[in-house]
Amino acid sequence: MAKFSLTYGVSDMIHCLLLLPLPLLSQIWFQFASCGSIVEFLPGFQGSLPFVLETGYVGVGEREEVQSFYYFIQSESNPKEDPLMLWLSGGPGCSAFSGFVLEIGPLAFKKEEYNGSLPNLVLRPHSWTKVSSIIFVDLPVFAGFTYARTEFAAQRSDLKLVHQAHQFLREWLIDHPNFLSNEVYIGGDSYSGIPIPAIVQEISQENEKRVQPWINIQGYLLGNPVTTRKHDNYAIPFAHGMGLISDELFEATSGLDTSHILEPLCEKELVRPQRRSLIKKYPRKKLLNTHLKLPPLNCHSYEHFLCVYWANDDNVRSALHIRKGSIGQWYRCILDVPNKEDIPSSFEYHVNLSRKGYRSLIYSGDHDMTVSFLETQAWIRSLNYSIVDDWRQWHTNGQVAGYTRTYSNQMTFATVKASLLFPLLHFWVTQFSLDESIEVR
Repeated sequence: MAKFSLTYGVSDMIHCLLLLPLPLLSQIWFQFASCGSIVEFLPGFQGSLPFVLETGYVGVGEREEVQSFYYFIQSESNPKEDPLMLWLSGGPGCSAFSGFVLEIGPLAFKKEEYNGSLPNLVLRPHSWTKVSSIIFVDLPVFAGFTYARTEFAAQRSDLKLVHQAHQFLREWLIDHPNFLSNEVYIGGDSYSGIPIPAIVQEISQENEKRVQPWINIQGYLLGNPVTTRKHDNYAIPFAHGMGLISDELFEATSGLDTSHILEPLCEKELVRPQRRSLIKKYPRKKLLNTHLKLPPLNCHSYEHFLCVYWANDDNVRSALHIRKGSIGQWYRCILDVPNKEDIPSSFEYHVNLSRKGYRSLIYSGDHDMTVSFLETQAWIRSLNYSIVDDWRQWHTNGQVAGYTRTYSNQMTFATVKASLLFPLLHFWVTQFSLDESIEVR
């Protein structure tokens, strides 16, 4: 049953109604909810978009007091059959735009010196949208373009994020019934390793209670995931194994970018602004940066700054259908809003989901020292699953792209060299014969 948001004007409501099949019109509640809008052109990209992009808001919470913004890209292959993925970025508080433009989506910023004009966008040839439809959603509250209507709704916690993401997906599927039969996966990286297994478990439990619409949940994907807040210091053996330091000289890592040890250490886009009146009451930590200072072009964080310039352009906001006055300055990550850490570990959720037979892909960039593959391997090993396919190479274009191991209970662990995430998803989604290696082309 479709619902529409009271924040929409009459013209928006009529537009949404016209998109609905006639039998559904007779069942509409006298309560208004979300409706997305197709984006055919984006400032900075030459020509019309060669894929289907929809943006919009879905109200979550008892009174829809959190208006969660999303970018939806329809699969470029077979949207009727391909999986549907809900993607959350880490933080907590980073916009899903990070996944869209910096990681797995169909667009990327052109690698060129910023000259003060709008940054240019180009196609990313190895997008995950080649094999799946993806909803990039800005959650928790204040991530990206998501905003709160009340001061109470401005509160963050791990469990609030779980409930809001779950509600978002059910509401979105109500408005997009064509995807009700598609296999669904929840994906994310970094801090998302805490809430995502809990989101999958909540969806599963509500499915068992026959809550509608039923979600065809099949599993989840996690990249370099935070799993527990009780960290054994795996950074030391990682750095030692990489030949960076001796165990006694851990302080030597101070000059490294721990998220990718081969990248130069550059200024980060980690501005913590007083962005909205609802959060001005929160105490501010000392800012790492008081202004945006563009790093050298060879820095991985260069594109992070381009995100800020691009998303704050008035023409961009108009193209994305951002509600005027809903937010002030856009930042890629809002990190200074207090977050209640009420999920101390996602380990038990992994155990529960594996027992129910859900698929999971846990992958680690092999040069990330912040959440290293050693740390991820350690908690996976403690699950005590039997190995059904032992440590082996997987390949793309004839080259080693990483290493993988498959466990019982349908869990796969993989390491990834550099930025080879697309072939990793492709080999996981597609069925392969288990010969001496896995080849992806």
